[in-house]
Amino acid sequence: MINRSRIIVTITFLFLLLAETTKGQMQLSRENKIWFDKPANALAVDTKNGWESDPEWLKALPIGNGILGAMVFGDVNRERIQLNEMTLWSGSFDEGDNPEAPNSLQKIRDLLFQGKYKEATELTNKTQITKGKGSGHGNGAKVPFGCFQTLGDLRLDFSTDGPYEDYYRELDLMKGIVYSTFVQNGVKFKREVFASHPDKAIIIRLTSSKAGSIHVLVNMDRPERFETNITADNGLRMFGTLDDGRGGNGMRYEAQVTPVLEGGKIIRKMGKGIEIKGANALTLVVTAKTNYKQQYPDYTNANFQQEHRDIIRAAVNRPYQVLKNRHIKDFSSFMERVIFQLGNQRNNLPTNILMANNHQSGNEQVLYPLYFQYGRYLLLSSSREGGLPANLQGIWANKIQTPWNGDYHTDINVQMNYWPAEVTNLSESHRPLLDLIASLVTPGSNTAKIQYGMRGWALHPITNVWGYTSPGESASWGMHIGAGAWIAQHIWEHYMFTQDKDFLKKAYSILKEASMFYLDWLATDPKTGLLVSGPSPSPENSFKAPDGSVAQISMGPSHDQQVIYNLFENTLQSAKILGLQQDAFLKNLQASKDKLARPKIGGDGRLMEWAEEFEEVEPAHRHLSHLFAFYPGNEITLARTPDLAKAVQKSLEKRGDDGVGWTYAWKIALWARLHRGDSALKLLNKQLRPTASVDTKYDSGGGTYYNMFDACPPFQIDGNFGVIAGMAEMLLQSHEDFIELLPALPGHWKEGEITGLMARGAIEIDMKWSNGKLIKASAKAKKNTISIVKYGKQIISFKLTGGQKTDLGQLID
Repeated sequence: MINRSRIIVTITFLFLLLAETTKGQMQLSRENKIWFDKPANALAVDTKNGWESDPEWLKALPIGNGILGAMVFGDVNRERIQLNEMTLWSGSFDEGDNPEAPNSLQKIRDLLFQGKYKEATELTNKTQITKGKGSGHGNGAKVPFGCFQTLGDLRLDFSTDGPYEDYYRELDLMKGIVYSTFVQNGVKFKREVFASHPDKAIIIRLTSSKAGSIHVLVNMDRPERFETNITADNGLRMFGTLDDGRGGNGMRYEAQVTPVLEGGKIIRKMGKGIEIKGANALTLVVTAKTNYKQQYPDYTNANFQQEHRDIIRAAVNRPYQVLKNRHIKDFSSFMERVIFQLGNQRNNLPTNILMANNHQSGNEQVLYPLYFQYGRYLLLSSSREGGLPANLQGIWANKIQTPWNGDYHTDINVQMNYWPAEVTNLSESHRPLLDLIASLVTPGSNTAKIQYGMRGWALHPITNVWGYTSPGESASWGMHIGAGAWIAQHIWEHYMFTQDKDFLKKAYSILKEASMFYLDWLATDPKTGLLVSGPSPSPENSFKAPDGSVAQISMGPSHDQQVIYNLFENTLQSAKILGLQQDAFLKNLQASKDKLARPKIGGDGRLMEWAEEFEEVEPAHRHLSHLFAFYPGNEITLARTPDLAKAVQKSLEKRGDDGVGWTYAWKIALWARLHRGDSALKLLNKQLRPTASVDTKYDSGGGTYYNMFDACPPFQIDGNFGVIAGMAEMLLQSHEDFIELLPALPGHWKEGEITGLMARGAIEIDMKWSNGKLIKASAKAKKNTISIVKYGKQIISFKLTGGQKTDLGQLID
């Protein structure tokens, strides 16, 4: 006779031992892990103010697969997993172009050239802005522009208020898994949550050291417009239709959580969800789908429900370990491309304490690589091939009205989101932005034709999933006409880092059509005879005009001139690479590029922001648009244009060291390009300072939240991405005709190593340094090439063989 009691005792002992060992391993090996010894409060109620982030939500840990996102609170007795689906937007396609606008354009230009800024601004606001409601002044949830919204909340009620001990939670950045462990009533519990890209699902795994101890009530809800039911296979389904912004029904969506039990039973609790009782282990498969399709002008996928059923069926039929292994293999294959280490400090403090210590010391060596990898983690989690780009909040939002609609701001923010994509070896994550650009060509062509009577395609400072390309609601910001040229830079950068000629061939028409618009748009300045852009603002900044008014729009703002020059140059270079013959278009493009008004230095030594030396209303304004040519552009460099580079530095010094989250990011990159590593580190430490500020600020902001999300404030993810792009720039630069190693290494970063950074030319760089000096470096090119590499005063040309590492030791003294 089998002694079942002895077997159960033995198995229980072994499980306890395994659980304790596993936990010990987790806590001993915390490299590339964000971890805490307390949960976020899942019962905290979110504020209804859409412009204010929620403190407990900012303690939750993010996961994502580029389609689905979630914030995992890690609470014990009642857990909340806040859900997002990347395409879930209210609103609908909206034609905001004004066919009467072309009639007043020349009059506005004449007024500006005559110095009549007040009259020009009034006429611009009267004739040039969108004819519709635009973004709803950033509150677009109930207007056609729409808003990125929460999918809702998955709530797990464990039917106890009992105490617990030995709590631990972590986010493993390399594997993309959130773990939490704790002991309650003598039982050890472990929870794992991840978002699988291969299986297009969020997977939740609950286990314990005692058989039959998993008891949980599962439900889903959202703030509005939802219903739930229980499916025939005991899945919990939530579904609904969002507001189209016109008083009707818009996007349709559905989400489902499907339980897979090991032991125990399911009880259908109509109106309350599903209850699992007495399970040994439980896997919850969470899936969602909308009827959105990135296809102008209907943007509708009629087959979304069948596609959703297919996703559910495939995921549910795979054992948990298979789901986990598929996810880890996929996720870690991207994350492990780059390894970064500074000093020999261990990650042995909860992340919130680590950040607090760094605020005091300014030199917690383990924090910088952790933050760097977290930025890469967030980009990979929110931007995958086949999906939409990371928006203002990546893929994570817990409101119906998200700040600034959670949209794609094209006057800095969405571009900054993708600054680190190539250099930090996540090129595939760049593709959703490139796909978005392609999707905007047709609606942008309508805007160019209707709004301006011109060829090509145009874009202004905001866009959304519905192909919005019209101006905004006010000339002060909504007439930013440089957006198309700025965003098109990402096409060229993707080619430069990948050397993918097939991609460039397909994308060339986008560059050409963008250039055609600006060829029609540019006007001749009667004073100088040079080509200038306008009417247009230097994004969101103001100046005191000669007529006594405070103005934003002008002719020839430096930012426009720089991004248009960049577009023309990239288009010409692309044509050359593709072997295209010099036709009338290319000849006209070259001639126009040569005639563009170029960057100028003001009387005070700064780079001029406008064509004339206007007095700024805000000398420390958060935007740095007129410095585009230095970073992320490369028209101005230390080597080629030292005087202009010095003017950039003076401009930075005048702007000061404050701003909002993304301002710090841009300044870090600019100081890195100036080879001022200590200045970059100073700003990096300011941005890493802990903050609890959650209301909207336009200056004196920045900082980092408990879970390391960027504080604009409120939460805005561009700062996370922009900062790590700046950090990469401190270690590696390739924007000139050579690759430079450790160009802006801070004095405090004496010992370190980084592998897998990418340089233009599709070259992967590994470096190691000691006592602030390079001691080891190698390069691996995608194909055979000759590359010039610089370190310090050494400049050496290397012959690189495709696919093989080449030692760069000759650079080392």
